[in-house]
Amino acid sequence: MAPSRTSLPLALMVILLVSSLRSLYATSELDPYKILGVTRSASQTEIKKVYKRLAKEWHPDKNKNPEAEDMFIKITKSYEILSNEEKRASYDRYGQTDDTQHYGHGHYGQRHDNFYFDESFFNFPFNSKNNRDFADSKFTLHFNQYVNDVVPDSFKRPYLIKITSDWCFSCIHIEPVWKEVVQEMETLGVGIGVVDVGYERRLANHLGAHRTPSILGVINGKVTFFHYAVSKEHLRQFVEDLLPQRLVEKVTDRNDLQFLNNWHELNKPHVLLFDQVPAVPLLFKLTAFAYKDYLQFGYVDQGLTETANLLKRFNINTYAPTMLVFKENIDKPADIIQAKGMKKQIIDEFMSNNKFLLVPRLVSQKLFDELCPVKQFHRRRKYCVLLITGDEETFSFGNQAFLSFASSNTKEVVRFAYVYQRLQQPLSDILMQNKDSTPSAPPQVVILERRNAAGKVFYKPVTAWNGSEEDKQRLLEELDKLQKDPSILVYDAMLPELNNEFASMFLIRWIYASYDYLSEVIDDILHNNWREMMPLLSLIFSALFILFGTVVIQAFSDSSEDKQTKPKAKDGTKAENGSPGMSSTSSRPPKKSFVEVTELTDITYTSNLVKLRPGHMNVVLVLTDATKNILLSKFAKEVYSFTGSLTLHFSFLNIDKHSEWMNTLLEYAQDAMQIDTDREEGSSHKMDYTGYVLALNGHKKYLCLFKPVYTGEDLDSKSSEEEGGATAGRSRSSSRDDHPPRKSNRSRSISTLQIHHKLDRLGLWMERLMEGTLPRYYIPAWPGLDKITANK
Repeated sequence: MAPSRTSLPLALMVILLVSSLRSLYATSELDPYKILGVTRSASQTEIKKVYKRLAKEWHPDKNKNPEAEDMFIKITKSYEILSNEEKRASYDRYGQTDDTQHYGHGHYGQRHDNFYFDESFFNFPFNSKNNRDFADSKFTLHFNQYVNDVVPDSFKRPYLIKITSDWCFSCIHIEPVWKEVVQEMETLGVGIGVVDVGYERRLANHLGAHRTPSILGVINGKVTFFHYAVSKEHLRQFVEDLLPQRLVEKVTDRNDLQFLNNWHELNKPHVLLFDQVPAVPLLFKLTAFAYKDYLQFGYVDQGLTETANLLKRFNINTYAPTMLVFKENIDKPADIIQAKGMKKQIIDEFMSNNKFLLVPRLVSQKLFDELCPVKQFHRRRKYCVLLITGDEETFSFGNQAFLSFASSNTKEVVRFAYVYQRLQQPLSDILMQNKDSTPSAPPQVVILERRNAAGKVFYKPVTAWNGSEEDKQRLLEELDKLQKDPSILVYDAMLPELNNEFASMFLIRWIYASYDYLSEVIDDILHNNWREMMPLLSLIFSALFILFGTVVIQAFSDSSEDKQTKPKAKDGTKAENGSPGMSSTSSRPPKKSFVEVTELTDITYTSNLVKLRPGHMNVVLVLTDATKNILLSKFAKEVYSFTGSLTLHFSFLNIDKHSEWMNTLLEYAQDAMQIDTDREEGSSHKMDYTGYVLALNGHKKYLCLFKPVYTGEDLDSKSSEEEGGATAGRSRSSSRDDHPPRKSNRSRSISTLQIHHKLDRLGLWMERLMEGTLPRYYIPAWPGLDKITANK
């Protein structure tokens, strides 16, 4: 028993010793300072410089050393640690960081909270960068890399991205399928990416990936999630569905001429692929997406009887796929390629050599930059021979002659192009030197060389172009001189940016983009991708709630207004006693269904005026016994819509009883209002205040005055609503001087209609009163109503 007791502690000591040695070995191997070969005091500039050198030296694509892959990973991870101040400080303090725990060989463990797991003990195939296939490391994406490289590149090719993480059991099951799909898609030109959530949480959140494993596609900067079972066929179909639906047109004997004749309208060469499979090959679709801005693509199914004439017309070999490029001549292809199992590199080279027509039309600044690049070196000079012409039928002969001349050109440094003067007028005015730049001017040939991206060019007008043999000979001589002596371009100018002639097609592109977006939304809804759909659903429901609430409120508002505006039989009786028959046009909701108008007497004088609460006003109508019923009815109708205000009170004053109070009040405010109260010496005429309205603020002791629109004294004149202007006062005085005083019974001779129109503009005056824009006339004190003798 003694040996067994002795062997147990000895075994424990051996295990601890081995573990310590492993820990020391792992620490030494993961020391980022030793891997990069820098000191602990090295600056960020030194670390970055060393990292670039080592990354270039140990990159697996350039270094064939078997250890290059592992060394490249260590160099990259060491730089990530030392370039981040927080991670570097953590490593200097504790000898490890969250990142160094995950890298190195499998015989050191990983810390999770307070537990230490030895991966070799559990023999898990994940959570180790050394065990992870280098293919994933090769395609690893970082946030800046995705934003700066992947998103712009997604407008030329789609990307297939896998979202993974450490300790992801499900990720292991899809690895074989993923590797097989990656191997196939990469050869077709599809971009591949891998995002590790543990190290790129920011990028995962940016993509909207909240679970692992996830697979998504990126095209035209838009993210689409894969929802089906992970299989090679499903992923292949997913990539194909990412591409726009109108990339490749099916061409048969019925539409071949229409397809090929579009070169002039679209300003693009046309590509035809002949193959025996019914569906368009994915490689051809990807090529069409990459070159969609330069070429138009069509597909001919050789197995259809509707394509027999096309096969016979172009002598197509049915045993191998054939690709034809047509430019200005639709009867004869400009280039041809035929091979079994076409590779992407061969197709790309074929497309790059045929991106432009023989004589393309300059329709945008982008095309101008590619056809006529800026001079960079003396030996790489590019000259553009530009024909400035018109699009009318009369110019067709000269345009065809220019195309014929360009087709026979063998000089690689010369590019031929043309512009329509009507569509590119600013450019034409400069190059034609404003001699005759009208649309009916003869075509002009100009040779130019671009000197910088700002628009500076050297150029020379060669000849007025009619397409004759003399014109061709003169142009040929100028090109020969140019090759020997570039200094013949004697003119220089700053060219403006070209108009985008296809800008009108933006609406069509927007409709197509909207269709694709709606398709994606429907697809997300069908697959219950609720987490990604929550922002959009929230926006939709918010908009519907606001719209529904607005409609309901408007409906109730309209119904209440309809009820209030319906005339009733008994409204006329109420109006005569101070109630309205209908509402005004004001938008303020009435507080009551009637207008409460009280008479201002010595009993109600104190409560309704003198001791009126601060902020409250009393609107007082001045009337007589004879005009009481008519004016009260009109007054109620005009002020009814303002009864919703809690600060307004309505009263009437009988001027037959309290004329002295009215005169005294206006005398107090006479200096401010500049009103002539008609109290001239020797004059027995009294001022007629019938129809006046006073807005009285009892607390602040000021008033606002409304004067009738139609006074009844002069049938040919109407005074506007004013508040005591001097001009109005003088005009009424002069009017009374010209006309003799009326008899005492003149009020009876005034028609009811004239009295009714006195308050026609009271509603507008009330609006201004509520807005606070009426002049205010302050008085020292309110005259006492009880001390004045009744004037009746």
